[in-house]
Amino acid sequence: MWFVLAVILVAVALSLGKVLLGRRRRPGEPPLEQGWIPYFGKAFEFHRDSLQFLLSHQQKWGDIFTVYIAGKYMTFILNPFLYQFVVQCSKQLDFQGFSLVTSAKVFGHPYLNDPKIPVSNEEIHKYYSYLMGEELNILNGSSMKNLQRVMKQEQLGPEWRTENMYDFCCRIITEATYLTLYGRAPKDEQEEITELRKKFIKFDKMFPYLVARIPIELLGNTKVIRKELTSYFTGRRLNQRLNIANVIKKRKNFLETYSYLQDHQRAAHHFAFLWAAVGNTVPAVFWALYYLVKNPEAHAAACDEIQHVFQAAGQRTGPDFKFSLNKEDLDSMVILGSAIKESFRLCSASMNIRTAKEDFTLKFKEEQSIKLRKGDCVALYPQILHMDPEVYENPEVYKYNRFVENGMEKTTFYKGGRKLRYYLMPFGSGSSMCPGRHFAVSEIKIFLSIMLTTLDLEIIEGEKPVGLNNDRAGLGILLPDSDVQFRYKLHQ
Repeated sequence: MWFVLAVILVAVALSLGKVLLGRRRRPGEPPLEQGWIPYFGKAFEFHRDSLQFLLSHQQKWGDIFTVYIAGKYMTFILNPFLYQFVVQCSKQLDFQGFSLVTSAKVFGHPYLNDPKIPVSNEEIHKYYSYLMGEELNILNGSSMKNLQRVMKQEQLGPEWRTENMYDFCCRIITEATYLTLYGRAPKDEQEEITELRKKFIKFDKMFPYLVARIPIELLGNTKVIRKELTSYFTGRRLNQRLNIANVIKKRKNFLETYSYLQDHQRAAHHFAFLWAAVGNTVPAVFWALYYLVKNPEAHAAACDEIQHVFQAAGQRTGPDFKFSLNKEDLDSMVILGSAIKESFRLCSASMNIRTAKEDFTLKFKEEQSIKLRKGDCVALYPQILHMDPEVYENPEVYKYNRFVENGMEKTTFYKGGRKLRYYLMPFGSGSSMCPGRHFAVSEIKIFLSIMLTTLDLEIIEGEKPVGLNNDRAGLGILLPDSDVQFRYKLHQ
C-alpha cells in the first residue's frame, strides 16, 4: 500500500500543472480520453486488459483516438491499412526518440545523441549488420553449439524428469544466449551464470514499471540488482572472455572510442543489449514449445519436418546433442516456422511507437487526416490485427499450419477482401523493426529442433491451461500467467 501511495504522490507532483491546465481537443485532432488520475490517466485500465481496452475504445471512437497514458498522449491507429502512412512518415514521426529515452531510463546508460555525451545512435546501429547475412550464419553456428552444450549439461537419461516449463526455457535460453553473444570465461563460471539469471529474472519483473517511468528508487532493491547485472559487462570482465560475438566486439570497440564514457556506462549498454536478446526470446520460446507439446498433431508434424531436414542435411540427432544446420536448413522448416509465427500471433502484444517531432497533419488516403501535436506519440497495436476474425479465422484458436500454403510459407492475408501489407508484426515495422529478429527466430528453431527430436515431452496430466499475463502489454511477448509442469526424457 505504501508503494502505491508513494507512486501516486510522485505522479501528482510531476503532473500537477498539466492536470490544472488540462488539455482540450483541437479541431482536426482525434477523439481524446484523458482519465481522471493525475499522470497515469488511463494507464491502469490499459494495463488491466490492453486488448479489450482498445477494442472498446475502437467501438466507441472508431479506428483512431488519443488516450492519456502514464504522462503521454498516445494516438492509437488501429486500421491496418493505415499503418503504411505512419511507417512512411519518418520526417515528422521519430521512431528512435521514445525507445532511446526509455532504454536510458530502464538500463541506466547515457542517452544516445545527448549533446553532453554525443554517442551517435546512427553509428551504433551500423553494427546491427553483424546480426544479418554471413555474420548471422556465424552467430547461428555459435548458438547451435552453445544450446547443445547447455543441453548436454543437463545429463539427461531414459528416466522422466519433471520441471516447470517456463523455468526450464529461461534456464536454457538465458545461458546459451549469454555464451553466444558474450563468449566464455577462461574458467568454469556455472555459478556466476546461475546468479546472473536469477538477478535478470528479478530485474525483468520490474521492467514494465521502469518503462512506465516509475523512479527506480521506489522499486525495492531493483537499483542494486541493476548495478550488479551491469558489473558482468565491465571492460575488465569482457576483456577476459573468449569467443565474443562480432556484434559485441564491434559495439565494445565503438563505445571505448568515447573516452568520456565511464566503464559502468559502457557496461550498461551491454546489459541493455543482453536484455534485448533475452527479454522477449524466453517467453517466445516458452509459448512455441508449450503449444507444440500441448497439440499432438502440431508436435508430430513439426517432428516429421525436422527429421526430414536433418536427413537431407546428412545430420542425425541423438543423446550427444551434436548436429550442424545452416541458415538454408533452418529456413526450409516451413511448418516449424508457421508454428512459431502462430505462437507470436497469439502472444505478442508489442506496441509500435513514434513521436511527433512537430505539430503536423498526418495524411491518409481519401482525404482522411488527423492533426498531431509535437511530443505526442502515435501507436500501432498489432495485437488488434492478430486477433481480428476478418484476417484470421477463429483467431483465439492455435493453428500450427496457419502460415503454410501448398507446402510454402503463406504471406497473403486479407481483410474485407483487401490484401494486407502488414499482417503479422511481432518485431515492429519499417526501419524500427527489431534488428535481432532473424537471430531470435533461428535460435528458437534450433532450440525446438533439439527438444522435439531428442526428447519425449509431455505436459503433466491435470495441469490447467496457461493464459496471458498482461503486465507487459505493449512491450513485446506476453509472459504466461502461471507456469506449467511438464516432463521430459531422452527419446529411445
